[in-house]
Amino acid sequence: MYIKRTAEKAILDMAGSFLCIVIYGPRQVGKSTTADVLFSAKYGKVTLDNSADRLLAQSNPRLFLETYQWPIIIDEIQKAPNLLDEIKIIIDNQRLQWLKSGEKQQLMYILTGSNRFELQQRISDSLAGRCGIIDMQSFTVAEKYQVKAKLFNPDIKQLLATEKTTDRSYRTRRQIFEDIFTGGMPDICTGTSEKNTYFKSYVNTYIEKDVRKLIDASSELQFRNFISIIAMRTAQELHYDAISNDVGIDTRTCKKWISILETSGIIYLLHPFMPNISNRIIKAPKLYFMDTGLCSYLCRWPNAEMLETCAMNSAFFETFIVSEIIKNYLAFGIDPNGFLFYYRDKDQKEVDLLYIDHNDIYPIEIKKGINPTKPNKNFKVLEKYKMNIKPGLIIDSCDKIRPINENAYHFPIYLL
Repeated sequence: MYIKRTAEKAILDMAGSFLCIVIYGPRQVGKSTTADVLFSAKYGKVTLDNSADRLLAQSNPRLFLETYQWPIIIDEIQKAPNLLDEIKIIIDNQRLQWLKSGEKQQLMYILTGSNRFELQQRISDSLAGRCGIIDMQSFTVAEKYQVKAKLFNPDIKQLLATEKTTDRSYRTRRQIFEDIFTGGMPDICTGTSEKNTYFKSYVNTYIEKDVRKLIDASSELQFRNFISIIAMRTAQELHYDAISNDVGIDTRTCKKWISILETSGIIYLLHPFMPNISNRIIKAPKLYFMDTGLCSYLCRWPNAEMLETCAMNSAFFETFIVSEIIKNYLAFGIDPNGFLFYYRDKDQKEVDLLYIDHNDIYPIEIKKGINPTKPNKNFKVLEKYKMNIKPGLIIDSCDKIRPINENAYHFPIYLL
């Protein structure tokens, strides 16, 4: 069963503007399936999982591309990154022919890859300006329940308009924690695989195919322990020294391994907002797992009920909200790094999320309870930035948008 992805529109928009599209994302989030649904009727396909095709692509990329001519989908492109230089030559030659003839250009290549760590620099060098790039992640809740998603904008007028027209149903906190525990991996959401069996295989495959070549062979067991320790720190500030001590590795190795997890889309680092303000601002980013199902598996929580009552329930709740918002932006082809931040100072005053739009700042707090006491008490600390402080949001498990005062509104999770 194919579940429609929000990213389809962004991908098709790019298809009308570029000669090549690259679809990144962690393993098994649906990159190849989505490309097949959108393009397989008119495009050929080759996967570099096939050993014979992979060997040809690695040893003789020109012959490979002559054999599998465009338009074509090339799956698992990271297994033969030397193809990118040849693709660049073909694209440039064909574009020149189209310019001379006056013919309309068309999309030539759709490339999918699960290891951005290896591909990022090669694509920047070879295909800069020639390709559209989109990051895919596991299902959002909107995708999982097959309701139409809109680009998240914290402006309260837009949110109230969305609430009036939504086809979504209210979800209780218990149901929300079931969503958190399950996560958004397609095979689990569609009932194809049992969660623990699936993630055991997933972690093994991820380490064997994506990580092993990037770390020392003797460090594999430490890396497995490292992922679990990182999962226990979701929604916390990233302090390399503390993690290094817990894992038994040096800080340099810890930074490299964090970079591997971030680049491969397993985690996201949310940076603090620092527009030339004093050194009282904490500079460490906050770390979030992008799939709460994987995170709960790594933390060994056996079911949603225990997750809801455990000491980490607030961290998982926050991780779920932040990852949903990030996945929403990525699905619309938007990089959230330029406008999503958090605030925390040395006086321990914190705002979970800041949405920055030019000189406007929208504060967002995340609370797992309903009607928390003084939920927007830290919003006033943002006045020192001399920016326009817009009405903020308290995202919680309430049933509808309600004003707290003129500066803040309760906002229900199910509308994300």
